[in-house]
Amino acid sequence: MKVFVFAASLRKASVNKKLATLIAHKLDARGCAVDHEADFHAFDMPYYDGDLEDAEGLPPGCVHFVERIKAADAMVVVTPEYNHSIPGTLKNAIDWMSRVRPYPTIGKTVMVAAAAQSMVGGYRGLMAIQEPLSLLGAWVSPGKFGLAQAAQAFDEAGELKNPDIDKLLESMLDGFVATAEARAGE
Repeated sequence: MKVFVFAASLRKASVNKKLATLIAHKLDARGCAVDHEADFHAFDMPYYDGDLEDAEGLPPGCVHFVERIKAADAMVVVTPEYNHSIPGTLKNAIDWMSRVRPYPTIGKTVMVAAAAQSMVGGYRGLMAIQEPLSLLGAWVSPGKFGLAQAAQAFDEAGELKNPDIDKLLESMLDGFVATAEARAGE
């Protein structure tokens, strides 16, 4: 099974990029073919504008994003939480992607995760991302992984310091992989 993993963060030292990288390694260890993009700059695109779309079509960053989604059986979206929601860059990418027919996310199993400095662990953003992805035909796993106090959560090797939190992530990834494999066979 091929899984597209990306962090919807632009910061170089993003804890969400660290989490996406960790998840990609853990999925690789489970035998998944992982397409991992830790730098959301790979999908740069202008603000969605219908006039721009009419004049020029989809921007190259959107085309690249859509190709990566289409090539995968499942996805893991690791997103920061901005103002109790998702970053504008991620919402913009979803808005552009929604112009593609059929939607590239139809039938994809999606796990969402977040790393945040807060005690809430980005959960409000994880709730916000579910609606647009579901609208576009993705099946968003009810299991959402939120890593609280993320700046202190990783060791120098990029692993989680807390074994209980690591065990929780491992369990959630086991469920995600089993569900994605079962759904891919439907």
